[in-house]
Amino acid sequence: MRLARAAAALVAFALTPAILAQDIPAIPPFSTAAAGGPLPAGWTPLTFPHIARHTSYALVRGADGGVVLRAEADASASGLMAKVDLPAHDGIRLGWRWKVERPIERGDVTRKAGDDYAARIYVAFRYTPERLSVLERARFELVRLWLGEYPPHAGLNYIWDARAPVGTVVPNAYERRVRMIVVESGSARLGRWLDYERDIAADYRAAFGEEPPPVAGVALMTDADDTGERALAYYGDVVLRRAASTGR
Repeated sequence: MRLARAAAALVAFALTPAILAQDIPAIPPFSTAAAGGPLPAGWTPLTFPHIARHTSYALVRGADGGVVLRAEADASASGLMAKVDLPAHDGIRLGWRWKVERPIERGDVTRKAGDDYAARIYVAFRYTPERLSVLERARFELVRLWLGEYPPHAGLNYIWDARAPVGTVVPNAYERRVRMIVVESGSARLGRWLDYERDIAADYRAAFGEEPPPVAGVALMTDADDTGERALAYYGDVVLRRAASTGR
């Protein structure tokens, strides 16, 4: 059940030990690990109930000699996550790089049957019950009773979609408190390393119309279980940093 998957993905951030720092948490870099070796400490597998086929993740050496993460999905779904604890105030930016070699061709961000992405970065925000309606709090309570912990308040997914225009922002087809933000689309830029930086507080305000709660974690995922396709992507380091304009 994909609703179960969405809930499990959210709650996983609350069940994993946090990466804490006095200032900006350091998300473990892939580039400092060894090709063919284990993932850097702090990255944890993210799997889902009722989905037996998992995406394959491995550290490999890229064309420039640096170590990157290879993600290959074959009608499968799973991810990797790193938990953090960070106020999502102005000036905090999420940066990453990725390359897609084999895209999802039948994906559709507006439909459950098309909820697959060759590359995605996910940001989860801490559960904040005082911002929720009575009905929403009841729904969160059901998840807590089922999985043993409250899920985060909301999430942002930065995705490479099959066809939706870049800049599209829509609710996830399964979980209404997750917004899908299309940062890349189609096949025009396949096979290239692409760099991104997002102001996560600004994106949250635009998506939800409220101030963001603290960031609870960051994850990445390449999945193809809904469409039954195959996808291949590579991820470089994922970082949280202050914008230069903040002077900090």
